[in-house]
Amino acid sequence: MAPHLNLLKMKYRKKLSTVVTGCFLFLTFSTTIAQKQHPLEGRWDLEVAFEGKTVPSWLEVRHSGHATLVGRFLALTGSARPVSEVKIDGDKFSFSVPRQWEPEGSDLAIEGVLADEAINGTLTYVNGNTYPFTGTPAPDLPYNYRPIWAEPIELFDKKDLTNWHTDGENSNWVVEEGILKSTKKGANLISDQKFTDFKLETEFRYPEGSNSGIYLRGRYEVQIADNKGLEPMDIYFGGIYGFLEPNENAARDAGEWQNYEITLIGRRVTVIANGKVVINDQTIPGITGGALDSKEGEAGPFMIQGDHGAIEFRSFVITPIYSEE
Repeated sequence: MAPHLNLLKMKYRKKLSTVVTGCFLFLTFSTTIAQKQHPLEGRWDLEVAFEGKTVPSWLEVRHSGHATLVGRFLALTGSARPVSEVKIDGDKFSFSVPRQWEPEGSDLAIEGVLADEAINGTLTYVNGNTYPFTGTPAPDLPYNYRPIWAEPIELFDKKDLTNWHTDGENSNWVVEEGILKSTKKGANLISDQKFTDFKLETEFRYPEGSNSGIYLRGRYEVQIADNKGLEPMDIYFGGIYGFLEPNENAARDAGEWQNYEITLIGRRVTVIANGKVVINDQTIPGITGGALDSKEGEAGPFMIQGDHGAIEFRSFVITPIYSEE
């Protein structure tokens, strides 16, 4: 064999050895990192006993770098806020977050214990009062790749509030000339029927400056607000509040009829706003502020937000998944 061929062969073997060694080290490193995952890491559905009520909450804990745990926390109100560090002491953990929509006061402080694949502890509110909480791992919500759709259901009969109820006595919901409307800030409207996976087609309009939303399964808010012309954000028109930002702001002028086509299967959501796909098959991490509960593994109703501003609907059509092929 020619000398130059031997030289090429030796270089090839050396390069191959380097690649194999690198792959081995990468796999070893990856395995080591996976083995060191703390049992607190993941997403947790929480319930807080707050002033005589059970209020849903949510926590996500993630690894950052070699040893730091960070996360996101949905408190009693508002959107999920970042957690700069979750401190660990044996089975105990703690962190704090600045106030968001809470009254004047201190940061929110959370102290908890991990035991038997569940967590519990206390939340110290801005006024210094403490409230107990419990939490369980957020469930996997499987995605149905080949759904069979059932017959559409018109939840609004254009006559009265049949199929709906409110969450409080301060209700401003009425039906006038075939239009379902809330004339001013008041109670939220909740469907009697509950759903798991579905398509929703709805038409709505709002006056200038108003703010509302539709809660899917009563837990995940698709924002409705007078935001035309603003840069898209997860807290603006078409966003999944605090989690998923639309790729464009498709809002029309206040006072115009607008529409959403929303598909939710498992945790994956698609939002078409006024004919434009603004969120395409994205994963909703957890419940949003104002959710009815944190029982993500269960079917849930639709809730239309009425506690922020006026809103009107002229259709609300649900097509649920019937079964799998």
